[in-house]
Amino acid sequence: MAKAILVVDDSALIRKQLGNLFDKAGYDVGFAKNGQEAVEFVQEVDFDAITMDINMPIMDGIEAVKQIMLLKPTPIVMVSSLTQDEADITFEALELGAIDYVSKPGTITLNLRKQEDDILSKIAMAVGIKKSRLHIKKTAHRKARDLLKPKEDEKPLPTKGEKLVLVGASTGGPGLIEEIVTSLPKNYPHPVCIVQHMPENFTSVFAKRLNKNSEIEVLEAKAGDIVKPGRAIIAKGGWHLHFNKKITGELFVKLSPNTTKHFFCPSVDEMFFSANKVFDVKNILAVELTGIGDDGADGMVELKSKGAYTLGENEESAVVYGMPKMAYERGGVTKQLPFKKILDEILAYGR
Repeated sequence: MAKAILVVDDSALIRKQLGNLFDKAGYDVGFAKNGQEAVEFVQEVDFDAITMDINMPIMDGIEAVKQIMLLKPTPIVMVSSLTQDEADITFEALELGAIDYVSKPGTITLNLRKQEDDILSKIAMAVGIKKSRLHIKKTAHRKARDLLKPKEDEKPLPTKGEKLVLVGASTGGPGLIEEIVTSLPKNYPHPVCIVQHMPENFTSVFAKRLNKNSEIEVLEAKAGDIVKPGRAIIAKGGWHLHFNKKITGELFVKLSPNTTKHFFCPSVDEMFFSANKVFDVKNILAVELTGIGDDGADGMVELKSKGAYTLGENEESAVVYGMPKMAYERGGVTKQLPFKKILDEILAYGR
């Protein structure tokens, strides 16, 4: 039986473009012109996935996502122009339960075929997600954060990190990254570096949102940034996050172009391999979270083989059990855990 897709967009042209694309791929396709129609439709029909426009009359995509995730949780892929303005709105949708986003047909005209392949790939991933995994709830970690609050006689943070936390994620990851970063106390003693697969406009907005809601400093990577305690660095879209060391021993960021032609840029593997070259691997905690594909798996294997402590999200909690699965099957994972326990491990690593 064919999988059913609901296309929600106020543009007749976009509905036609996406409808034809999904129809040729063998999906049954339904259409809604605004969020209100979509909310009514999903209560009558069991759709396997939904593509959701952002700006629509009567009810916009953000409100529609909110209502659908309350009434009948369904994998939702946001359709965004990928501008900086829409990036911020897209993150609101991801926080409300949408699982991913794609560029709106026609907004990237240089390689339409690649754009269509990206849309079909993300829809194929979405229809394969078990709806039970859409119910993962955030857990407050204020008690854990309070345990790390400095006492009056406690020494200030070291000027350079003796240990390093590295996190990689893709589809389904933004909400988890947010939970990690906003759970860290301002005296967390280790720097944190993160690769989340995103385009350039999105990583800058993502870092600013996280910084606003976090006790630690969060910034988008730029060349020369010092990797230090009390700071989380988000890899810049379109650039690999690499590291180097100063004569003083301080670790700093290098931005490297995608000369190796990785499918993802930034790449989790690139961050893992670079850290392995310039940092004491025995003092690295590496984490592989939800995501499609195998980015980060080989890097985890190398880090673990040299003494790093490595954690992989398990199938129970991963929205897409791809990246952590590959890391586990290739022997790169010290412990495979649900996300909540991974968060506990990251917090405990700071004690």
